Amino acid sequence: MTTLARRQLLPALVAFVLLTVLTGLAYPLAVTGITQLAFPGRADGSLVERDGVVVGSSLIGQQFAGARWFHPRPSAAGDGYDAMASSASNLGPTNPTLLGDVRSRAAAYRRENGLTADAPVPPDAVTSSGSGLDPDISVANARIQAVRVARTRGLPLPTVLEVVTAHTDGRSLGFLGEPGVNVLELNLALDGATR
Repeated sequence: MTTLARRQLLPALVAFVLLTVLTGLAYPLAVTGITQLAFPGRADGSLVERDGVVVGSSLIGQQFAGARWFHPRPSAAGDGYDAMASSASNLGPTNPTLLGDVRSRAAAYRRENGLTADAPVPPDAVTSSGSGLDPDISVANARIQAVRVARTRGLPLPTVLEVVTAHTDGRSLGFLGEPGVNVLELNLALDGATR
């Protein structure tokens, strides 16, 4: 190895090691420490516990099956709600597969919620989100499902609608997006109401 090569190799290796330690260890540890101090619940993934057991995250959607539960948006993540495969379907609005999926989801949603064949269906009830793991549904979607959930659980509809209202989050920063209802928190609240 020539002297010139040695003079260039040594600073490159030193820079590599220093940058690896700085960006691979020091920076992530500093950010983790700061977030643990500033946002302790959120820094750990906004985990939701019931009776001391973690049942999910308020940030990641999960599947609920059965008529007694509010159902989330459809998921395109893996085989459905697979956090390791978070992604959209990447199907365009004129794609025949997407159009067929939306039609069959709309028919199933109407059947499941006792709607007429021509009743409007909220878009979030038949389309998946960009991540495929959206934890929220629209207020309109929750209000339609409330009828089925109330009937199945033997609760008065106004009681279920009160729980929906109590778990409705407003627009981000007061003006971004639309109000939404967190499905996991809503279902846990209803479970607590029927115990």
